[in-house]
Amino acid sequence: MKIALIRPNLGDYRAADAMPPLAMGILAARAAGHDVVFYDDRVEAVPAEIDADLVALSVETFTARRAYQLAGRFRSQGSLIVMGGYHPTFLPDEALEHADAVVVGDAEGVWEQLLSDAANGGLQRIYSGNHQAQLSDYRIDRSIFAGKSYAPIELIQYGRGCRFVCDFCSIHRFYGSQVRIRPADQVQQELATLNRRRLLFFVDDNLFSSEADLGALLTIIKPLKLRWACQISIDVARNPALLDRLAEAGCRFVLIGFESLEEKNLLQMGKRWNHVAGSYTQVVRELHRRGIGVYGTFVFGYDHDTPDTIRRSVDFALETRLEIANFNPLTPMPGSMLYNRLRDEQRLLAPQWWLEPEYRYGAPIFVPGAMSAEQLAEGCFEAKQQFYAWSSIAHRILGSDRRFSLFGTAMTTLANLVSRREVYRKQGRLLGA
Repeated sequence: MKIALIRPNLGDYRAADAMPPLAMGILAARAAGHDVVFYDDRVEAVPAEIDADLVALSVETFTARRAYQLAGRFRSQGSLIVMGGYHPTFLPDEALEHADAVVVGDAEGVWEQLLSDAANGGLQRIYSGNHQAQLSDYRIDRSIFAGKSYAPIELIQYGRGCRFVCDFCSIHRFYGSQVRIRPADQVQQELATLNRRRLLFFVDDNLFSSEADLGALLTIIKPLKLRWACQISIDVARNPALLDRLAEAGCRFVLIGFESLEEKNLLQMGKRWNHVAGSYTQVVRELHRRGIGVYGTFVFGYDHDTPDTIRRSVDFALETRLEIANFNPLTPMPGSMLYNRLRDEQRLLAPQWWLEPEYRYGAPIFVPGAMSAEQLAEGCFEAKQQFYAWSSIAHRILGSDRRFSLFGTAMTTLANLVSRREVYRKQGRLLGA
């Protein structure tokens, strides 16, 4: 068959912060015997017409409206439409209104069956992946990313899943309760094929699945002398020896979900353990002391948040000179405990907010407990504006006393410039437009 893989964007525009979607490379690698083309809506215009027997779209909640538009276009041209990813996994019936088949969960194994069924005219409606399947047969075809204008970052995956269950997160619903890790030697072989001059980023939701697994990875990375980044839970900072090993193995940036400065909010979101490594300021100081930059994320809208909570969080980010930060309004995603709770409490402004024709990125989605919905939306945007003001960028980068290399400083500068641009480009944008 002729297969077209599509990664939709929020709308019909190009982004500056897009990174290669590994899921598309995994699908391409498992489509042997078929002709595969890949279009990334974030970095290139998707053609008005596609000569394909089957079009497969990877769909997130924020890209669902755009995905359904593209699906309708190519379905009218005679292509079979398949959807997978987080959104169709949690809302398969909705996705099936726009698709001929939906993949629920991981694609490995069921993707091959789906292609065989489609080629033989026996496509089923739903294909369910195996949450328990090990990753020893992990394969990826990176050739489909060639020539596309992605950020200068190489992506790799070590494991899937997370050992924590947070109120706002749907990772457990997608991957199951078990954290699955790829064999270390397999990861080592893949690392050897990547561009060493670029920053390497582990896309794992939490690279610190266990001390043993993280230690095995650090052992194979250290001799390669790579410069890399990851998402990691804050409890890694309570182990100074492990922090030393991270730095010695080439870790240059970590993304940490601080989420909130309010203890009651952390309790409500299921992240009370966020303070096991000491104060947030101490955690940042220990990472900076080892030459590791910090991308801190914060969410606002839990029941004990006020406009002052947002202001204090920005002050913390500026005072500790976080390299990068994000201040997000709490977003109730389908599949999360948060979404179910707010729906049951009738606090959602629109239960299917991602399909609302008038919904704009950054607009209120629900009614918070201690401030108005408008105050939440405006406060988060103002926080981003303040953190990415030119004076703030200069102060945080030029005024830093941490042990950063020229490479680290250059990557921090680039990340701030791109983040500033995307903050203004996305805010207020209609989904799908």
